[in-house]
Amino acid sequence: MAGAAAFVEADNAEEIVARIETKSQKIESLLKHYKHVEALKTALDGSPPKTLDERCKSANWIVVHRAIMAIKDIEGMLNSLTAEYYDILMKYLYRGLSTGDEPTCEQCLMIHEKLTERAGLGCILRCLSDTTNTV
Repeated sequence: MAGAAAFVEADNAEEIVARIETKSQKIESLLKHYKHVEALKTALDGSPPKTLDERCKSANWIVVHRAIMAIKDIEGMLNSLTAEYYDILMKYLYRGLSTGDEPTCEQCLMIHEKLTERAGLGCILRCLSDTTNTV
């Protein structure tokens, strides 16, 4: 099939998915204790997996999405994140916007607006030019 994307399977896919499952359990625990920003930081830590394996990227998106959707105080969240988190968060916001899911798009758009005000256009440009870390 000409033009079809090749399926890529990571050599360590099981290890990556197991790490994401452990991360997911920690995030759920943090969310139950209303530690939304800590849950988001945990979700973003070690993200994105530097793999082209779509199963791994999808599994990681699920935990990041869960944490993004739990954020209510966007300003407070941005105040709690360091600049290192901004670039990776921006990548996930674009993934969220591409879902077409209305609640996800609305939440990602609100965070994107505030993040762009805070981090500037450089954050967007770095996100778009980074081809190594794909989410």
